[in-house]
Amino acid sequence: METLLPSPPSTPPESGFPHPPGWAREAIAALAVIDPDMARIEQSAGPLPWRSRPAGFAGLLRTICGQQISNQAAGAIWGRLSAIPGALDPAGLLAMDDATLCGVAGLSRPKAAHARSLATAIRDGVLRLEDLPAMGDEEAVAHLSAVRGLGRWTAEVHLLFAHDRPDVFPSGDIALAASVVHLKGLPERPKPKALADYALRWQPWRGIAARLLWHHWRQVTGRPLIEDGLPLPEAGGTVSP
Repeated sequence: METLLPSPPSTPPESGFPHPPGWAREAIAALAVIDPDMARIEQSAGPLPWRSRPAGFAGLLRTICGQQISNQAAGAIWGRLSAIPGALDPAGLLAMDDATLCGVAGLSRPKAAHARSLATAIRDGVLRLEDLPAMGDEEAVAHLSAVRGLGRWTAEVHLLFAHDRPDVFPSGDIALAASVVHLKGLPERPKPKALADYALRWQPWRGIAARLLWHHWRQVTGRPLIEDGLPLPEAGGTVSP
């Protein structure tokens, strides 16, 4: 019997966000075959909005802003930080004191330290952002998370949104775990290792599965989609640090 794949939604995604690229639509169709529950997400939540961030310093700095806080809070902090002249340049950020990073931008002191650690690693050539496209997923995660203050979640989220990695799944993300519980009717929220094991069924499209699960959870909770107006490269390109 021939398997009928879901057609791409005809309605546009949320305002200001493009449709997924062609390869991602093919991945969504493949996921619907692997796991029919995935096909239900766009049926109820609408078309998946395609979120992107630049691949350089600014994109990683934005992800640091989102560590362990809500998207709304992270978006507010990022709006203040990105408006400070020089903040999106490693040398410029390193010249700023806590009165600026914490008092004006609203970063916590640990996140200000993480931002400085990132800027220092780029300045000193320890973090080689230009080499990330040639690295495999695990190598890229290890390279990024070796920088103090980044960690695996930050590395994986950056690779998802700045590099369009199709098979990276941030299993430490609480919203992803909650979304899986709701979608699948699980009795309890899985811990990161259990969630990573559960996500193996979505290979080689775990990154697309993550995007769909976040989309599902926003629809379930009624939370708005928060993303920022960072300059993006042309499709397939990168932004230098």
